[in-house]
Amino acid sequence: MQTDLSDYAKSLPRAEEAERILRSCVHCGFCTATCPTYQLLGDELDGPRGRIYLIKQVLEGQEVTAKTQSHLDRCLTCRNCETTCPSGVEYHSLLDIGRAVVEEKVPRPLGQRLLREGLRSVVPRPALFKAFTQTAKALRPLLPHTLQAKLPRHAPPAKPRPQRQHARQVLMLEGCVQPSLSPNTNAAAARVLDRLGISVTAAREAGCCGAVDYHLNAQDKGLDRARRNIDAWWPAIEAGAEAIVQTASGCGAFVRDYGHLLAGDPAYAAKAAKVSALARDLVEVLREEPLENLGVHADQRLAFHCPCTLQHAQKLGGAVEGLLGRLGFSLTAVPDGHLCCGSAGTYSLTQPALSRQLRDNKLNALESGNPQVIVTANIGCQTHLDSAGRTPVRHWIELVEEALI
Repeated sequence: MQTDLSDYAKSLPRAEEAERILRSCVHCGFCTATCPTYQLLGDELDGPRGRIYLIKQVLEGQEVTAKTQSHLDRCLTCRNCETTCPSGVEYHSLLDIGRAVVEEKVPRPLGQRLLREGLRSVVPRPALFKAFTQTAKALRPLLPHTLQAKLPRHAPPAKPRPQRQHARQVLMLEGCVQPSLSPNTNAAAARVLDRLGISVTAAREAGCCGAVDYHLNAQDKGLDRARRNIDAWWPAIEAGAEAIVQTASGCGAFVRDYGHLLAGDPAYAAKAAKVSALARDLVEVLREEPLENLGVHADQRLAFHCPCTLQHAQKLGGAVEGLLGRLGFSLTAVPDGHLCCGSAGTYSLTQPALSRQLRDNKLNALESGNPQVIVTANIGCQTHLDSAGRTPVRHWIELVEEALI
């Protein structure tokens, strides 16, 4: 795609990256076939190719409007288009660049600003989010149905974590909302790892991965959170921690991108690259271990929802299914497993109508094989799918831990 960036665009820190990505697009349109919003809306500008044209116009100095912003806002950043694209277009990076420019040029209505600031103020702060969630549970009958549905239906309390210390050590990102919405997930992961001779090293100074701020167009704030996490993890990395484990694939996808996002920061570039290299989804760690030693008694029929951040961003489609199969779980077939469930971080709150349509379509596919439980690998997907009040939805590691003999 031929480009002619404006002088303003050429002054952006990621100008060369934007031009390279634009030039890699060959207009083929294969991406539209797998774009969830294009499938629902049928508008070229609500598909990847159309959004690329909009960003191109923005970077070439054409008028930026609220309509442009709306089309970019409606993108889930599921990256299905990247899996489909034969040219390797790094769409999500171009989208980040374009959204940041549009955010500067188009003032948002007051309601949108308040919602986004509220999400950025509450979600990345685990203690505040926990207090907010507990208050909401107490007031559940008084809340609007949309908010009631967001509160977890299936949240077993966290069991004690192992105290043994093994020679093998890993770090674990605790997450922002998962400790409140699914408090047993990381504890279950720690217990399974313990059975395999791996200890989890605490790094309590680490916090939100930064994705919430970054994807709500507070990109500098998101990168500051990334730097704080790097600082918090660095002593354990220097001491020999072999991985930084994530049980939420959305967080994992963002941590894997630290090296790219901080490549221009001389103080953090090398450390960020090291952190990205050590980032592992839980399934990547477990699939390399002798799982037959766990002694799992699996007797449930499961449907696995593979989050977009696992299959499209981290390229780990099929990994959890393979691991669960090795452990003896019965997995049902899931039609159109590549499509997004509509959670997409805070998307279910900023684009609720589209999000619910995608959720219900995904649940119809997941339930087509009559599973007893739906399992997934990302807290956002888990909470969003469970909000429909249909088949219970849980993190897959909890089912594995419960099946230990």
